Amino acid sequence: MLMAALETEADDYVERHRHERDDEGRALVVHNGRSQGRQLTLGTGTVELRTPRVNDRRRDEQGQRQRFTSRILPPYMRRSPKVAEVLPILYLRGLSTGDFRPALEGLLGEDAAGLSPTNIARLTACWEKEYTAFRRRDLTGREYVYVWVDGVHFNIRLEEDRLCTLVMIGARPNGEKELLAVEDGYRESAESWKALLRELKRRGMAAPALAVGDGALGFWAALREVWPATREQACWCHKLVNVLDKLPPRLQPRAKRALHEMMYAESRADCEAARSRFQAEYQAKYPKAVESLVANWERLVTFFDFPAEHWKHLRTTNVIESPFATVRLRERATRGAGSRTKGLLMAFKLLEMAQQRWRRLDGAHLLPLVRAGVKFADGVRFDRAKPVTQSTDNQPREAA
Repeated sequence: MLMAALETEADDYVERHRHERDDEGRALVVHNGRSQGRQLTLGTGTVELRTPRVNDRRRDEQGQRQRFTSRILPPYMRRSPKVAEVLPILYLRGLSTGDFRPALEGLLGEDAAGLSPTNIARLTACWEKEYTAFRRRDLTGREYVYVWVDGVHFNIRLEEDRLCTLVMIGARPNGEKELLAVEDGYRESAESWKALLRELKRRGMAAPALAVGDGALGFWAALREVWPATREQACWCHKLVNVLDKLPPRLQPRAKRALHEMMYAESRADCEAARSRFQAEYQAKYPKAVESLVANWERLVTFFDFPAEHWKHLRTTNVIESPFATVRLRERATRGAGSRTKGLLMAFKLLEMAQQRWRRLDGAHLLPLVRAGVKFADGVRFDRAKPVTQSTDNQPREAA
């Protein structure tokens, strides 16, 4: 089928120019046999092709020879586009560059072309350009209602210090999640977070309504300086780990149930009551666990002031933690990235790929109301003084 398509393409080219003749009446565009055989790796295996050749003696206005170039099979192509696309994905998923040939020979044939470590590295080199464009893109006019932030650490094979990757994911007013930033940060310091937030602000990003993060104090200090109006919500999963770590193993299952009672409470009052019971039970013998729980308590219960449909999205930073499972898989396969730049590129590409499968937030129709400043208490809207109107994009908006 491929050879037939190539023959048809060459015949069509010759036919379109058959009327063009030289001074002696000879055709300027004619068939010229076949090329030497070359190996082509397809998704179904490796085949050898002898492509049709065309002799084109025409010249353009600058005196340059015209040339027939196949659009189906460009010169020097050794892999089909689909194979070229899947190779970097396999690399990201954990397949080492030296393992491509033995791993794929059974599928693509022993003569499969383009599976050398050098070729795989060349395919992944384009990621740096994509990452540079991602870091410079304009965010003017793009609104984000919520953002999730986290600092994810993993090893760098050729350096002593671990890479701390600062990641931010935002929720658009239509409920879609979007990767906003993947940057190198120094131990999640306040200065690193400030630099990231200021850069996003410089590129046009407006302050979100709520930011969700773990207990790293650097981010919260940076947020209060760059976007002081943004509300703060701490991750419950990180808090649970910190509290349970200060209790003996025999008490942890019981304490975990008590903490889940707070985390999944139906109202702020129920959550406060569950906290009081926890304090009464553990304060005397395990004051450090209670102290860890009540530290920055208000930051833990901010989500009660937002729609109940959004609570499960706002209580934790799992939005970031889950996609990073693939980054850790790749890290184990390579025993760490070779450099900080390669580590950032790997994290960026894996998160970008995962972004295509991220699900929308529940209750997406309520996000424009949150963006407009409508008040909620215990997940239920109570500010009904202003009527809601329909905008041109069919999203509810507060009337002026």
